[in-house]
Amino acid sequence: MLGATIREAAARFDGSPAYVAPAGWPISYADLDRISDEAATGLATRGLGFGDVAALVLPPGPEYLVLYLAVAKLGGVTAGVNDRLTEGERADVLERATPALVIGGPGAVPPGFDGIELSPASSTAELLDGLRAGGDPPPSLPDDPDRPVAIVFTSGTTGAPKGALYCNRQLAFITANDVGDSWGGGGRGFTGTSFAHLGFMTKLAGNLRRGGVNFIMTRWSAKGSLQLLERERMSTVAGVPAQIALMLRQPDFDRYDLSSVQFIVVGGGPVTPGLAEEARARFGAKLATRYSCTEAGIGLGTAFDDPDEDAIVSVGRPHAAVELHLLDGDDQVVPAGDVGSVCLRSPAVMSGYWDDPEGTRGAFTADGFVRTGDLGWVDDQSRLRLVGRSKEMYVRGGYNVYPVEVEAVLSTHPGIAAVAVAPRPDPVMGEIGVAFVVPRDPERPPTLRALREHGVDRLAGFKLPEELRLIDALPLTAAEKVDRRVLASRAAAPS
Repeated sequence: MLGATIREAAARFDGSPAYVAPAGWPISYADLDRISDEAATGLATRGLGFGDVAALVLPPGPEYLVLYLAVAKLGGVTAGVNDRLTEGERADVLERATPALVIGGPGAVPPGFDGIELSPASSTAELLDGLRAGGDPPPSLPDDPDRPVAIVFTSGTTGAPKGALYCNRQLAFITANDVGDSWGGGGRGFTGTSFAHLGFMTKLAGNLRRGGVNFIMTRWSAKGSLQLLERERMSTVAGVPAQIALMLRQPDFDRYDLSSVQFIVVGGGPVTPGLAEEARARFGAKLATRYSCTEAGIGLGTAFDDPDEDAIVSVGRPHAAVELHLLDGDDQVVPAGDVGSVCLRSPAVMSGYWDDPEGTRGAFTADGFVRTGDLGWVDDQSRLRLVGRSKEMYVRGGYNVYPVEVEAVLSTHPGIAAVAVAPRPDPVMGEIGVAFVVPRDPERPPTLRALREHGVDRLAGFKLPEELRLIDALPLTAAEKVDRRVLASRAAAPS
């Protein structure tokens, strides 16, 4: 599907810029098609073939974009690996992906894998130089809805990596949901999250059909985003709640000319009422929200013409062809108005976890609904209101964090006798981690800085705790397990 889409986009939009590299040079639709052909030929000479997995350990950039298209043209499967992960975390993901080839930046390909290391190009001519090869382009592949295309990694309840598999069938449905049968009409926007995330991996075809231009940010920043919005006169600002909050908290926010901004799209986590209201007022724009999970593809949302209250009190209503069920512990639908586990079903849900049949069985109900891990209830206006999570996972700045994974690292600090991590609400990041620590020596307890330094080589920065609370003992349930409800309540209360 991706191969056919970029070929048609190149025919329609030709030399129009499709993406602009972080360094400022453009790559056109025609360039994307041609260079991805040459990259596909080069990858084939390296032995990558139909059905093989290519893992991309790259920051957002033209290299990732072109290689994703090239692998699809060969009938291969792209496994995106967030380049912000630590070496150990990357190794866990790659072990699960079992790639035939790993392509990464300098030093990003671990020992034991067949790999290619790339440096960022400084022009279209240099893009993937040394990998591209001439000759006949790869032949067009026959339509096959069930051909695997992308593996989008998330984490399980214990932090173990799991790869949600997306095939042509899901990508076609998501594209139709986003743009229908239309071509063109795209504007100017920027990309502010990892290309390994669900949004880029599943929505690329729709973006190509729009024919607009996207400015790539290798590392997102609030100031850089505001500068792009002003300079390029963009009409839409999109991001996770933390990104919107950080833009609003720029000291010179009101000095930017953002009169071109008409729409705000927020996803990757619930929007607090205060953030929704402030964003609308200060950007002077309409706001819409998106709610889903990596396994579901698409889910619910609010529209720009919905009542303002919808985005404040809820995550909206199901998109077309998306079914929502709220289930109890026996997978039975709860009565109207009751809280239940949020489960979604649509043609967009993943085919399953890559090479993980047991995990796949646990992710779905018997009738094909995928479990999001969230708890919520539906109000009398058919809006879903989230109340918490059935798992301990929390979302910091759009990234999932699992306390058990963090605790496993922090517990190895010599100054810690016991530790548990709980989230607390944060006006910028949505949620941040609070480490509750029982010190081995109460007279010489570890500091927050010491804990973060202890975990920095084993955990991505967004997983490290941002507050430390020293306690005498961890609260326990009657079954002598850590009482996480008590910890969450304490974390939410002022220290």
